[in-house]
Amino acid sequence: MRKTTSAAPAPLLGTRALNRATLERQLLLGRSALSVKAAVEHLVGLQAQNVKPPYFALAARLDGFAPERLSALMADREAVRIVTMRSTIHTHTADDCLTLRPLVQPARDRELTIFRKGLAGVDLDRLAALARDLVEAEPRTMKQLREALSAQWPDADPQALAIAARCKLPLVQITPRGLWGRSGQVVLTTAEHWLGRPAEPAPAPDAIALRYLAAFGPASVKDMQTWSGLTRLREAFERLRPRLVTFRDDHGVELFDLPDAPRPDPDTPAPPRFLPEFDNVLLSHADRARIVPAEHRGRSWQGNQAYRTLLVDGFLAGVWKLEADALVVEPFGPLGKEREQEVTAEGERLLKAMYGESSSYDIRFGTVVR
Repeated sequence: MRKTTSAAPAPLLGTRALNRATLERQLLLGRSALSVKAAVEHLVGLQAQNVKPPYFALAARLDGFAPERLSALMADREAVRIVTMRSTIHTHTADDCLTLRPLVQPARDRELTIFRKGLAGVDLDRLAALARDLVEAEPRTMKQLREALSAQWPDADPQALAIAARCKLPLVQITPRGLWGRSGQVVLTTAEHWLGRPAEPAPAPDAIALRYLAAFGPASVKDMQTWSGLTRLREAFERLRPRLVTFRDDHGVELFDLPDAPRPDPDTPAPPRFLPEFDNVLLSHADRARIVPAEHRGRSWQGNQAYRTLLVDGFLAGVWKLEADALVVEPFGPLGKEREQEVTAEGERLLKAMYGESSSYDIRFGTVVR
């Protein structure tokens, strides 16, 4: 009788190998010469819960970045702020805004079930049509939208009505909100109205899976589901399997990747990087161990407050903040003299990129966070 042999197990990628691969895809292992627009597209958007994080995210990734470059894209309507992945605000290119928002619409529809009690008796299709007319006639704040919708459905929860409009429609935050050095409240209109063209059909999840792997891989199905907020993506990966390579992590989880994607040597040096709060590199995998050591899990936020984070040797190693006169670094443990010098040099580069040669900030190390 002929012996049958089982297929050889997929190659192992340990934590450091995954770390270096992810950093390279995220433009964090070495700064990229990509344009701002190309970088935002490659990264499939930038987390933008607050105004400044996309700017700091690009300063950590791009050679010669100046905040005015992203600000100009937004002013010219080539980039926008809109709710997409994980029901959070992202900065996307205009093209991605018009395709990715339709892609994640099923997740936005699921989100509405949380508010069904406050939406009892509300015709959601009618609400969407009315909200579209309102914000396209004149951009509105959420307060103005709540008030106008409440006039039509006085028995409904006003907050739920406004959230329903945000879920049903691709609402973008118009400028000056999001511009560097400018201020402005959140004022909304539809993406189609702001960009002057209709939304595209939702792309197949297969196409976005390939882009996700290019920016965040190697990754599991659950990793992409965590990043996107979508479910049932296994079928997409199975369709793509002949075009992909597979690995396994330390726990035996199957990881997919593009055959020609970079997977640097695990010992490749990783310079320090100052990242904004909610940077996507920290949020886009089901297992965050490739960036966040187990002993530091949960230390980059407290309650609903997220801290700006510091990577040292590619891994989360501390938090930082800008005070009136200083960039204050608070490491989770002693860095050693050489690492401190590297972190200081990176901090100086960040301050120069964001605030120019005349930056008056000092750099100091605060009390080590325990």
